[in-house]
Amino acid sequence: MPASGVSAAAIAARLSTLGLPTRLEEHRRHTSIEAEVPDGLSPDSWREVLDVVAEADRFGLLATSLNGRTLWAVVRRTVPTTGDVWGPGHQR
Repeated sequence: MPASGVSAAAIAARLSTLGLPTRLEEHRRHTSIEAEVPDGLSPDSWREVLDVVAEADRFGLLATSLNGRTLWAVVRRTVPTTGDVWGPGHQR
C-alpha cells in the first residue's frame, strides 16, 4: 500500500476508535476517507475528530437534512520524483 494509503488507514482507524464508522476508497491520485457523524457528538469528541482529520491534505463536512452528516478527508498519493510524472505528453 502506498504511503498515502497507510496514512489514510491510520486516519480511518483513529476515527473508528472515536466511534465514527468509516469507509476508505483508493483513487488514482488520492485515498479518500468518509465517516458518518452521529447526532449528539460531544464538543470534546469533535475536537478529537478535527485533530485527526487535520492530518489529511483536505477535509470537510457534508451535512444534509436527508442524509445526516458525513465527514470526508483526502490524502494525496506521493508524486514520483523522476520519470513519467505527468504522462507521455508532458515529460521534460
